[in-house]
Amino acid sequence: MLDAAGRYWRVGATGLSFAVFGIGGLALRVAVFPLLGVAVRQRGRREVVAREIIRRAFRAYVDLMRALGVLRYEVSGLEKLDRRGLLILANHPTLIDTVFLMAFVRNADCIVKGALWRNPFTGGPVRAAGYLSNDGGADLVGDCIASLERGNNLIVFPEGTRTPCGGAISLKRGAANIAVRGGRDITPVVIRCMPLTLGKGDKWWRVPPCRVHFTLAVQDDVAVAAFSAGGTSDVLAARRLTDFLQDYFTGKYQGHA
Repeated sequence: MLDAAGRYWRVGATGLSFAVFGIGGLALRVAVFPLLGVAVRQRGRREVVAREIIRRAFRAYVDLMRALGVLRYEVSGLEKLDRRGLLILANHPTLIDTVFLMAFVRNADCIVKGALWRNPFTGGPVRAAGYLSNDGGADLVGDCIASLERGNNLIVFPEGTRTPCGGAISLKRGAANIAVRGGRDITPVVIRCMPLTLGKGDKWWRVPPCRVHFTLAVQDDVAVAAFSAGGTSDVLAARRLTDFLQDYFTGKYQGHA
């Protein structure tokens, strides 16, 4: 009976968490960011303030989920993120990976779906923070490099979407192109969720039998120069780097992931 009661509680608490997320996003759009646009006229400064507001809101949100008993979490290697101009790559097992990362990364930039710019809950914050839209097409890699050169910490999920439930990680080449063309080392973050919840195709109300445990492990930087050595073309270097990252995030390099 206690196990059943605990599970019902987590279903209700998860639903409440989603409701808070939607209401909070709407409140930021309607009340907070319009005031920010009036108070801070310089665009660059306004984006920095908007990102800090979002970071603090996301940190409060993950702590709310912990307080409600939805999940537990721990972060290791956080001091490695206390730098500027980082290219942060992470695996993507759950729906809330972005929330977790952005809760702990200062001055974070990220690539968001174009639909989020038009969403009534997320559109205002996304525009205010100046996040990159994946509608950028061929210019997206250049936009990402420019963001890094401005000192932003760019978060990218190389899979492009959540890992399929029970499926293998499959990386796209975009993240490697950013690293190779921008000459940027990679700061990997390995995300684990046990037992898995909110994976691709999962319904939010299908909570696991016990409270989930998130871990975010910030790894040592991966040097990119070796993949471009000897006059290797950017195309080949990006392919080699993608293959390496594929093995990295699937655990082949146990010393890293």
